[in-house]
Amino acid sequence: MTAKKAQWGKLYPVLLSFMVMGFVDIIGVATGYIKQDFELTDFIVQFLPMMVLLWFFVLSVPVGILQDKYGKRNMLNIGMVIQAIGLGLPFVHYSFAMMFASFILLGIGNTIIQVSANPLLQDVAPKEKLASFLSASQFIKAIVSFAGPLIATFVATMFGEWRLVFAIYGITSILAAVWLSSTPITESKPDRKPASFASCFGLLKNRFVAFMALSIFMIVGAEVAMNTNIINVLIAKYGITLEKAAIGISVFYFGETIARLLGAIVLNWIKPRIFLVLTTLVALLGVVSVFLAPGVTVAYVAIFITGLGIGNMFPIIFSLALEKMPDRANEISGLLIMAVSGGAVIPVVMGFVSTTFGPLSSILVIGCCMLYILWVSYFVREK
Repeated sequence: MTAKKAQWGKLYPVLLSFMVMGFVDIIGVATGYIKQDFELTDFIVQFLPMMVLLWFFVLSVPVGILQDKYGKRNMLNIGMVIQAIGLGLPFVHYSFAMMFASFILLGIGNTIIQVSANPLLQDVAPKEKLASFLSASQFIKAIVSFAGPLIATFVATMFGEWRLVFAIYGITSILAAVWLSSTPITESKPDRKPASFASCFGLLKNRFVAFMALSIFMIVGAEVAMNTNIINVLIAKYGITLEKAAIGISVFYFGETIARLLGAIVLNWIKPRIFLVLTTLVALLGVVSVFLAPGVTVAYVAIFITGLGIGNMFPIIFSLALEKMPDRANEISGLLIMAVSGGAVIPVVMGFVSTTFGPLSSILVIGCCMLYILWVSYFVREK
């Protein structure tokens, strides 16, 4: 009994880091407000989320190598502190250039958090329940993603300043780092040579790992594209206000929140490979429904269904990859989080399609991402 309590004592601060991880999703509603404040075009404003997500491509593998040497907990704490600094910059001076700097630090910090948190959870969670715990951790992240636009709208309405959500998030990041740093955790250390760039990228020769990495690229790309572009789609199609359109972001993340709560439960009984097929079909249904929705209420329902489908894709893919090579967890984590850079690429593609062919047409980009995941879900079932 004592050992079980001690294990939960280690799980709580690690799970809190997933809440801090979710702070990055505020970039969706923040992008909307920044576009409005500085009168930016749909295409130009997409470079802001790119400044956040570009670092997942640049830093993920180096962070995976560093944490193999210096430890996951230490790197996770560094990431939360860097993110807190980025969240504080808009209060130093509010300008488009300063928001670029803020988003860059937010991206660097969050990259470190995502590379370190998932394998650290592997060290404190029961091995046979890893997929369930990863879904639970993503459920915590989804709650924050869902609440972010609501908090931003609330502080903007009540205090006339949407940036106050950055202050709330920054303070919480520091408190989470303090708690984790005071929690003793014994980290797994595989009996092999330390990770290197060659050992990390060499894993891509494994077709399964390569497909998992590209899946993360598509999943996160589609998720961020929904986050940063759905406002434009709803405004263009239904002529509603920015505040009302921003509800679409919360509806999407509410769908993800419900999905991850259900996933944390259902994955105790259903194999991840089968569950991946089912969730992908749900996501495709949602995307098609967003495209065809005749009214804003139906569009909200379709957005919810899309979130319900996408919600568990990331933790399932991650658990399948870690399950295949648990002794290469740091390198696998580095590669998969590098693929999170899809969140920097897919929204720009969607923004380009939106500017060229119209906002509604941009939904087809997300549909293409989901079709790839559907193919992968059948591939992993066969393999």
